[in-house]
Amino acid sequence: MSTDSKPIRILTADDHHLLRYGIAALVGAEPDMELVAQASTGQEAIEQFRLHQPDVTLMDLQMPGMNGIEAIIAIRSEFPHARIIVFTTYAGDVQVVRALKAGARGYLLKGNVHTDLLETIRAVHAGHKRIPPEVAAELAMHTAEDQLTERELEILKLIAKGNANKEIAGQLSIREDTVKSHVGNILEKLDANDRTHAVTIGLKRGIIDL
Repeated sequence: MSTDSKPIRILTADDHHLLRYGIAALVGAEPDMELVAQASTGQEAIEQFRLHQPDVTLMDLQMPGMNGIEAIIAIRSEFPHARIIVFTTYAGDVQVVRALKAGARGYLLKGNVHTDLLETIRAVHAGHKRIPPEVAAELAMHTAEDQLTERELEILKLIAKGNANKEIAGQLSIREDTVKSHVGNILEKLDANDRTHAVTIGLKRGIIDL
């Protein structure tokens, strides 16, 4: 970095203090970067962004209250050119799509912090998009054909909460054989062996969360 260059100003939003501390240490060791603010919730992230208007924001997806994607949408509605990197433990393709639709420019897995964080920050700051190869591969595996309908999504969420078909039918005011039909469609679309496997896939891909 030349002496005339300004450091990349960074905001990090994550509800885990130790992770924020680790990011601060990594960023602090780089002469071309500066951590200007931290947040532990989506709402705090919005407030800190307004206050500091950083060059790059690291945004966790799962935080108390307002989640990361909602915060991204809110920030970009005020600051359309905000450069935001989604920072998460999830490689699920649905989460990637939601994040990118919300306006994220990068997607970084927490397990890859030490290897990919700094490069991803620099790339996004330079105007590039950055998605890890393993996430891109996961995304490419799934097409629009396997998208669950709203009703199927509703039923999968109820299955994840431990409800049997009869209980789901009662809660949704539909016939039990209708529920069975939807469950069959869910298993086929997710290529799942059974209900438990479908829930596992749904959680992994970010289709549902608990």
